[in-house]
This record gives sequence, structure tokens and C-alpha cells, in this order.
Amino acid sequence: MSRTNFKELLDAGVHFGHLKKKYNPAMAPYVFMEKNGIHIIDLNKTVAMVEDAAAAMKQIAISGKKILFVATKKQAKGLVAEAAEALNMPYIAERWPGGLLTNFATIRKSIKKMQIIDKMKENGTFASLSKRERLQIDRQRAKLDLNLGSIVKMTRMPEAVFIVDTNKESIALAESNKLGILSFAMNDTNTNPSQVNFPIPANDDATKSIECILSIVTKAIAEGLEERNAEQDKKAVEKKEKAKKEAAPKKEAAPEKEAAPKAEAKKEDAKASDDLGSMTVAQLKAKAKEKGITGYTTLKKAELLEALSK
Repeated sequence: MSRTNFKELLDAGVHFGHLKKKYNPAMAPYVFMEKNGIHIIDLNKTVAMVEDAAAAMKQIAISGKKILFVATKKQAKGLVAEAAEALNMPYIAERWPGGLLTNFATIRKSIKKMQIIDKMKENGTFASLSKRERLQIDRQRAKLDLNLGSIVKMTRMPEAVFIVDTNKESIALAESNKLGILSFAMNDTNTNPSQVNFPIPANDDATKSIECILSIVTKAIAEGLEERNAEQDKKAVEKKEKAKKEAAPKKEAAPEKEAAPKAEAKKEDAKASDDLGSMTVAQLKAKAKEKGITGYTTLKKAELLEALSK
């Protein structure tokens, strides 16, 4: 089933490109025509490419890995932040922190600083500081939260990045390409789609266009997450059933274990009686004396054996 159609994209204004003077020749395969000095994007190609991108993002979601959303331009950041939060995915809607991907270990240290400040407030350490120190720490926390608050839960490198406007987010794209991280992006007629793994030819300036493309890919991710949760629930049920089946035979086998020591005791008694049978009368009498059997001196071998085996 198709996730979108030509009319939906047309109504959202996805086909509007940039002015001819801002044209990037690398976008030539995705340009349908030029009208009034503006390039028009071929929506038939957009439909096919957004389908491919959505399918790939769904598979990433099924695998349980993260997709980092990046959009710092005014008309896109609010939409991206809302969509990413709904999916519990990390996002950057303010300034891109240089080295977020290529120097991830250092970025994680900054995130830990935030967490340390939060712990100080919880355990009362923060209240014991002077007013000036509290003010400085609050400012530091606010600054860190503005730039890194949206990626606090990103404990490891993302599997992919989704970018709105690759020209504006060129550093984010360069870092992801350097590390071999999959890139998905909305590419307008002034960008270079060859730098992106899954380019989506689309208007990256209009709010309606961004919202339209974003809704398609986020629905695909949501489907992937639902499938993953369903699969995990199924595995949990199967594991419980398997544990019950394994536990049932053990309960039935319990009486056999109890009977085992008795059988061993009988074997030991039989072995002991065999040992006595091989002894001479003199040896048997000495054994009877040790055990304190009275009248052993007048007993015959058979009688001694009977007395000793009791």
C-alpha cells in the first residue's frame, strides 16, 4: 500500500523549487520543468523516493536503533521536535553541536554534567551552595539543555540521520558521511542529492511541504516500532510457556529422586552382607564382639551372619 500520492504532495506544495539562479545541477534528474524563473520538482520521482526512504526507516525502527532528526531552520524545527518526541527519537532543533557524531564521547561528557546537576538538586547538595554558585550552575544547565537536552537519551551513535535542508545542516551531513551513518534528507533544487543515501526531492522551505514529508516518514517509523513491540511481546509469552513446560516434568520426576537414596541404601546393605559371607567364623565372632552381641561365642556361622546383618 502506497504511503502517499501525487495529489497529496501537490496540495502541500512539495513541487516548488528555488529560483533558477540558485539551481544546483546535481538536482537535474529530479527537476520536471522551469516556470517563471522557478524550478518545479518532478513529484512522480518524489513519490517513489519518499516510499523508499520510509521503508528503510521502518526497518531501522524494527531493529530497535535510533534515527537522529536534524532541522534548525525556523519553519522546520518545531515540527521536527514534536515528531521526534512522539517517537522517542533524538533530535537537534537548535544549533548543531560541532562534533556531535565525530566526537561523540566528549558530547556524552557534557550530557553527564547535566545529569550531575540534576542529581545535586535531588539530593539537596545544590541547596547548600551559595546563591552565586547556584545561579552559575543554573545558567550552565540551561545552556546545556538548550543544545543537548533533546539527545540526553541518545546513549550510542544513531543508525541514521534525517535532515531538512542539507545546505543549512551541511556539518551534520558531513559528520554522518564521514562515519558511514545512513542519511535521509529533503533535497530542494539548490542542494546536492549525491551526498545523501536516501534523498527526497522536495521543497524544504514551506511549512506544509516539510510537514507532509515528515508525516510520511514518521508514520513508517511508528509502524516499525509497533511491529517491534508486538514481536517482543510474542517472544516474552513464548518464553513463559517454555519455562512452564520445562518445570512440569521436574515436578513429576521428584518422587524418583526421593526413592533413589533408599535404593542406594539397599545396595549398601546387600554389599555389606556379601562381605560378611566371605568372612571366617573367627572373623565373624570378632565382629560380633566389636558390636557387643551377647552369647556370640556359642553361635554358628549362619547365626552370626543373621545377628551382624541386623
